[in-house]
Amino acid sequence: MTAVASAGLVLAESFGWHNGDVGAGWWIVMMLGMVIFWGAVIAVVVWLLRGGSSSRPTADSPLEILQRRLAQGEISTEEYERRRAALVSTGDAS
Repeated sequence: MTAVASAGLVLAESFGWHNGDVGAGWWIVMMLGMVIFWGAVIAVVVWLLRGGSSSRPTADSPLEILQRRLAQGEISTEEYERRRAALVSTGDAS
């Protein structure tokens, strides 16, 4: 990090001060700093909106999967009832 700061200072100072004004080098350093700052802020906001560190999908129970398949029309009502009865009888419906 100090190498980046040193390079930025060398770049900024190489253009010098123009009668008390900030030189073009300082403008470049300030613009790069703002881009990095706002990029970090946007990245954190996006990360938080997506759920932060808990973005892992939760595992659905077999009964929830079966209900979803029925709702999407992948299986018939008879197939749903048959599979649901099998899940409940084995105790896997949790």
